Amino acid sequence: MSTRIMASILAVATAVPAFAEGELNLYSSRHYDTDERLYSDFTALTGITVNRIEGKADELIARMQAEGANSPADILLTVDTSRLTRAKEAGVLQAVQSDVLEARIPAYLQDDDNQWFGFSQRARIFFYAKDRVENPPADYVSLADPAYKGMVCHRSSSNVYSQTLLSAVIENHGVEAATEWAQGVVENFARDPQGGDTDQLRGLVSGECDISISNTYYFARALRRDVSGLDSEAMANIGWVFPAQNGEGAHMNLSGGGVAAYAPNYDNAVAFMEYLASDQAQQYFSAGNDEYPAVPGVGLSPSVAALGLFKPDDVDLSAVAGNLSEAQAIFNQVGWE
Repeated sequence: MSTRIMASILAVATAVPAFAEGELNLYSSRHYDTDERLYSDFTALTGITVNRIEGKADELIARMQAEGANSPADILLTVDTSRLTRAKEAGVLQAVQSDVLEARIPAYLQDDDNQWFGFSQRARIFFYAKDRVENPPADYVSLADPAYKGMVCHRSSSNVYSQTLLSAVIENHGVEAATEWAQGVVENFARDPQGGDTDQLRGLVSGECDISISNTYYFARALRRDVSGLDSEAMANIGWVFPAQNGEGAHMNLSGGGVAAYAPNYDNAVAFMEYLASDQAQQYFSAGNDEYPAVPGVGLSPSVAALGLFKPDDVDLSAVAGNLSEAQAIFNQVGWE
């Protein structure tokens, strides 16, 4: 990386701009309007213009494959370990050597081959109706207990959050235990899997569900601003549990990115990745989208901090990603639609 671009990244701490020339072509499946602040701040800091192409993760990966060596993509940003792994397996990313990223992003939040790095996290935890559930499950394994029969709502098995959660259960407890868990959860479903994470929370309000699983940022967002179906009265009746606090810890979803295999603006791409690991960007992941920073020690926004302290699962996400095909086989076996 050029010394001018490195200087611009270091200038984040002092807010003194150091300009570089050029542009950055970003392929992103992060669908949050608040991310605009990340791009504009990076441009203000470095002088590098950010050109964005947005779409669904699988579509962007397929596009990068089709474009091959002629792809204009410099960076792929997406959500969840499974999608980052798909990008790596599709050959659309390349290894990055960066002392900044290695120092700031914990090892378990990055690819073993340095092809992707995590920049923000969300805990996947239990939410429950306080007026109907006296003893919510304390860990993921307990969610399969027959005591919760007919009470549980979750997303479909085709959803990446579902796939990565089961992959983590496999890594932490083994295939046999994970299969028994998935079968038990299916038997405890209150309805067929459907909808997104906000819909799981709305199910608690409507009474369809007594216990739901959702990523924390959907709930924290409703604490911070109005979300349809989740008014203040409804939110007051929703409790939450960070699972497995006496075990592996709460499962964490990852949002991250990597440098494209044929990045025409490689130095600028690495500069952008390093910017996303800066305190400024990390704080905005929390303030702008109610996520947990990937970099330890960065402060949380009030909406995220309101959920309380907890022990996260620090399982190696590269190892978890290796279980994705096994997870899908288990879903098929137990009839998790």
